[in-house]
Amino acid sequence: MTKHLPNILTILRVALIPVMILFFYLPFEWSRYMACWVFVAASITDFLDGYFARKHQTFSKFGAFLDPVADKLTVTTALIILLQDDPSILMMIAIAVIIGREITISALREWMAELGERATVNVAMVGKIKTVFQMTAIGFLLYQSDLWFIPVYPIGQILLYLAAGLTLYSMYVYIKAAVPMMKEENI
Repeated sequence: MTKHLPNILTILRVALIPVMILFFYLPFEWSRYMACWVFVAASITDFLDGYFARKHQTFSKFGAFLDPVADKLTVTTALIILLQDDPSILMMIAIAVIIGREITISALREWMAELGERATVNVAMVGKIKTVFQMTAIGFLLYQSDLWFIPVYPIGQILLYLAAGLTLYSMYVYIKAAVPMMKEENI
């Protein structure tokens, strides 16, 4: 069981996506809170699957494939439903930047792996910081309501815009690391 726990957690993260969507669109006062908590639970499984894989040294090719896919599906789905809920130009730009970066870096990693240079574009610290801002922003935006005196939604918007800025910077870092290989390929 321990050997398969990381993959089970990753599959659970994918299975939580339709649950998050369902809660988001239910016509009840508490539905947004539940969508937020489902997203938080999915985010926790992301941390836990990596933790258990490292702790028990249970890495698999399937897990290496599915984990980033599950992350991108969860985040992209949450961003799309948030954009549908708030179709402002700033929200659209921030979400387009975040999703565009995810597609670009995924393609870059795939290409670098083809060249045998996958380690060149490993996760950088700025990418981890971006992820913290992004996940916190999404959680706040899903939650939406003020919490006591804290204006949750406006804070979520600011965090999302900061995450978009960090997204651009992290994309620059990854592409800069790949430039020497691009030059070798005459690109």
